[in-house]
Amino acid sequence: MTPDQIEALFTRESGEFLFARWGRPIVPIVFGVEDDTLATVKGAFEAVVTLAGHKMAETDPELGANCMVFFFRHWNELLEVPDLDRLVPDLAPLVERLVAVDANQYRIFRFEEDGAIRAAFVFLRMDKELSKVPAETLALSQVVQTVLLWSDTAFRTQSPLAVAGEATILRPDIAGLIRAAYDPVLPGAAQDASHALRLFARLEQPQ
Repeated sequence: MTPDQIEALFTRESGEFLFARWGRPIVPIVFGVEDDTLATVKGAFEAVVTLAGHKMAETDPELGANCMVFFFRHWNELLEVPDLDRLVPDLAPLVERLVAVDANQYRIFRFEEDGAIRAAFVFLRMDKELSKVPAETLALSQVVQTVLLWSDTAFRTQSPLAVAGEATILRPDIAGLIRAAYDPVLPGAAQDASHALRLFARLEQPQ
C-alpha cells in the first residue's frame, strides 16, 4: 500500500483529510439480534480490537456503552427507541433522509476534545441485500469501518474484506493499516495529509 493509497482512505469526498482512531476502550452494545448473532458481532469487535492493539471494556464510565449497533427492518423503528434522539441530534430529519435515499446502513461518530473517536452509532437496515450477507461477514465489515474514521468514499469500490478459500477475512493491507494506526506514538486524530506518510512508515513491509 502506497502513501497515496493510504491518504485516499482518509480523504473525504469534500477533499478534506481526516484521520481518527478510538481514544478510549470500546464498549459495544448490540440491539435487535438473536444471541448467536450477538456473539458473532462481539467476536468481530474482539478480533479487530486485538489486531489494533487497542482495548475493550465492560463499561464506559461516562457513556455506559460507547459503540451502539442497531439491527432493524425499517428506518422509522429508530424513532421509537427511547432516548435515541438525545444521543443522535436531529434524528427525525436524518431518518427522513435515509428513507429517501433507500440507505441500508449509516454510521455516526462522536469525538473527544483532541479529535479521537469517543463514540459510534452503527445503523443497519436489514433489507434484501444485507440479509443475504453472512452474519460473520457483516459483523467484521461493520467493525472494521467503525474502528477508524475512514473516508466516506474509502470502501465504495472495494470492500475491506477478502475471500480466502471458504473464509471471509480482513484484507491484509487493511489489517496492517489498522495496526499501524493504533501505534501509541501516533496522535489519536490528524487533519494533515502528511499523517499518511507516518502510517506508511509503520506498515510492516512484506518480507
